[in-house]
Amino acid sequence: MIQKNINILNKRAKFEYEILSKYTAGIVLAGTEIKSIRQGKASIAESFCEFNDRGELYAINTTIEEYAFGTHYNHRPKSERKLLLQKRELRKLNKEVRNTGLTIVPLRLYINEKGLAKMEIALVRGKKLYDKRETIKDRDNKRNLDRIKKLKG
Repeated sequence: MIQKNINILNKRAKFEYEILSKYTAGIVLAGTEIKSIRQGKASIAESFCEFNDRGELYAINTTIEEYAFGTHYNHRPKSERKLLLQKRELRKLNKEVRNTGLTIVPLRLYINEKGLAKMEIALVRGKKLYDKRETIKDRDNKRNLDRIKKLKG
């Protein structure tokens, strides 16, 4: 069964990291990988991005389940997948990661209007424990306000 709109999110990313900038990257996939993504059988929860020695960006720890109808040509569920960005974006990201110790994490994996798999990645800085507490407090306050508005409305 193919779903109409695929939008696989990394929900922990916004909680664990402070997002500095976002980029949209293409992904190099095998035939069975794209079929599994179109069925929504992928996870980017514990994945991150790394540069190799040639300055290419790879998504590591991204899980794409094996395609159910794939034969011996099926892909490995957890393998490194190359991300496609423009050269100047790659150079800028590589410099930021090397010099300031920032991290690149995938935020979402989706299929665009043309049917191509894209990954939204973000340059992030890890949050400290007190930042996470602040996030939890803000979320609870918002939930309580919504609850009060609902009762009065």
